[in-house]
Parts: sequence; C-alpha cells; structure tokens
Amino acid sequence: MPTISLCMIVKNEEQHIARCLDSIAGLVEEIIIVDTGSTDKTVEIVSGYTSKVYSYPWKDDFSEARNESFSKASMDYCMWMDADDILEEKEKDKFLQLKQSLSLDTDIVMMRYNTGFDEAGNPSFSYFRERWIKNSPQYRWVGAVHEVIPPNGSVIYSDIAISHKKMNAGNPERNLKIYQKLLADGKTLEPRQQYYYARELYYHKRYEEAIPVFEQFLLSPEGWIENKIEACSICASCYSRLGQEQSALFTLLRSMSFDLPRAELCCDIGNYFLEHGNYHNAIYWYETALNTQKNEYSGGFVLPDCYDYIPLLQLCVCYDRMGDRQKAKEYNDRAGICKPYSKAYQCNKQYFDNLQSS
Repeated sequence: MPTISLCMIVKNEEQHIARCLDSIAGLVEEIIIVDTGSTDKTVEIVSGYTSKVYSYPWKDDFSEARNESFSKASMDYCMWMDADDILEEKEKDKFLQLKQSLSLDTDIVMMRYNTGFDEAGNPSFSYFRERWIKNSPQYRWVGAVHEVIPPNGSVIYSDIAISHKKMNAGNPERNLKIYQKLLADGKTLEPRQQYYYARELYYHKRYEEAIPVFEQFLLSPEGWIENKIEACSICASCYSRLGQEQSALFTLLRSMSFDLPRAELCCDIGNYFLEHGNYHNAIYWYETALNTQKNEYSGGFVLPDCYDYIPLLQLCVCYDRMGDRQKAKEYNDRAGICKPYSKAYQCNKQYFDNLQSS
C-alpha cells in the first residue's frame, strides 16, 4: 500500500487548521507543515499533529512555498491541502480504499475539489485537481499564483472530493498584488497566468484593464482549452458591464470556436437573450444547455446546476413571460425535482399555486 505525505503551506490559520488536520491526520503517514510567517497560534496548533514544522520566508510565490513543502516529504506520494480544506467523513472510506488498491505505477491522482455549495450544502462548483503526486523531483509546482502541477505520466481520476470551506474572507488584494509585482519586475506572464491575472482584474471591477489581457490570452496559440472557454464567459461579462452588449454576445459565441458548447456558456448566452427580451432565442440556448453532455474530466470548472437546475428555472421564466403558464409550471416542477429545497423553486411554486386558486 502506498504511503502519503500531507504537505501544507500555512500562515495565520488558527481558525481553520485543526479542522483540516482532524479530517485527514489518521489517513496519511506523514504531515509536513511549512509556515510562511504566522503571528497567531498556527504553529502551536500544528505542532500538536506533527513535529515536521518548518519556517520559510514568504516570497510572493505559492509554487516556491509548495515546492519547499514537497522537498521535505519522505513518503511515496505528496498530497496537498489548504488550511480551509477538509476531507468529509463520507469520503474517508473511499480514501482508504484507494490507498489500498493504488498501483505504485500511478504518477498523479486527480480528485474532485468542491469549492462552492448551494443552500443545502451540496456542491455547486467543482473541478478536478492533482491531489496525490508521486514524490519525485520531476513533479513540481509552477506559477506564482494559482499554482499547478501539469498532469503527465500515469494519471487517474478519483471521485473522492476535498471540500474547500472558508470560515472567513481571505485577502482580496493578495493575488492581484503578486501579479502586479511580477509585471513591475519585468516578468512576462505565460498564457495560464494571463488568464488568472485577467480574472483578478475582473474581480476588482477593472473591466477595461481586464479585456485586453483576456483578448491576448484568447489569441495565444497556447493555453488550456477550458481556460479559453471560461475566459470568453468572463470577458463577455466585462464587455457587458461596460455597456458593450454586442461585444459581449460575440465573445460568448466565440467560445464555440475552441470546442463544442459547454452548458455554462449556453446559460450565459441564454441569459443575454433573456435580458434583452428575446425569449425564443433564450429558450433555444437553455434547451441546448439541458441537452449538453457534462464532462467532469475536461480539467475545467464545472457548474453542475447549468446542466439541469438553472436552465429549467430560466425556461420557466421565459415561458411565463411569453404567457404560457402551463409550460412555465412544468419547467419549474422539473427544477424542483433537482432541488426541492430551492427558494427560487418554492417561490415559483407559490406563484403558480396562487394563479390556479385565483
């Protein structure tokens, strides 16, 4: 059975770290903690779980810090988690079963990363990340921000999920400042970093600055297809927020030059037409979203609700505005099958019940 070193980088995580380590400590053979300058009780807390606690100066580079943690590992595989991640109780048996069955010929195990949750606590945003990585110098992190180990060798996918559950907001300025420092130092951002830099500009409502960075990324022959498709969605939002509606639509449609439609983009296009009162076109795109095959293994961000619940709700709205209340109700009923606890579904249900009783 392979052995695992849990390798973490932390700083001022006294609120999160015990919850994280409690969820995983009994399942790994070694815990490596690299502290990058905590001033709270983080080091004291983690020292109760492991003696392998190291100090490392923060250099505005996540990859460098993570590689430092990997360099301390002595087991067959390195596993990473952030301090506000947890392995849910329901995942632990699967985790142990995978350990018992995994061939040592495997280089990387990809696991689900659930980072968004709906009102019932079910995952609403997830994607696969490299989670167990063979302990070898050939596997090292790249990228100062949104660091990654490019998958290669023998890669397998597991349905085991790590859940990212923040207890408070992080520093919203941190990532943008790192990118700005890189640029000020004369560094050139490779395509993946361009994509994430443009996203940071978007999050900071700097839409006019974000658009040319997105456009540069989209024109590059390099870069992951899933990042290109996602870039079209966010860049379109930039255009829309600047009042450039035609450019927004063209950018959404441009996503299909990279691959077959994704339900996420179909919903974006449907929203565009819905907002502009073109309900027939909106219906077409929401129906297309419903009929789109979900590919959770593409490497991209997946919004599961875009493949059923969201287009069903939006089709309800479209048909209601067109005066076809029966069809609208049918779509809302279908949305309720997906999420009976949804406030939107329940509000619509009350609306239709009131219509029938009046």
